[in-house]
Amino acid sequence: MILNVSLMTVYCLDQDATRDFYVQHLGFEPRVDATMGELRWVTVAHPNQPELELTLMVPGPPLSPESAAFIRGQLEAGQMGGFGLRVDDCRKTYAELSAKGVEFLQEPAERPYGVEAVMRDNTGNWLVLVERNNTQDF
Repeated sequence: MILNVSLMTVYCLDQDATRDFYVQHLGFEPRVDATMGELRWVTVAHPNQPELELTLMVPGPPLSPESAAFIRGQLEAGQMGGFGLRVDDCRKTYAELSAKGVEFLQEPAERPYGVEAVMRDNTGNWLVLVERNNTQDF
């Protein structure tokens, strides 16, 4: 039986810089930093959802060289999708993160499900801040 989602991959170009971004700007906690052969395994998790870790991976093996190059190109162009972050006040979080130098692609805007803003992490992954309205259940 599947219990929950516990691990998600976020591609990055520099594991240290991306770990620091998630910890210093977004409030995540460092979890694992281990070397397994040629692979470095780096994870972070949010303290309010410790069962879900983000694995910060540099594009490379086990991906083919062509796939790794494609992902690197997408990251460098700022074209990689990411994930959503639930927030209690999107406009306030937007202001706080903007003051820390976080790049936003879209300012907070009303949506049928609440308020959202779109930002980039330090590598170019798109992250969506979502403040759910009280009438939507998703």
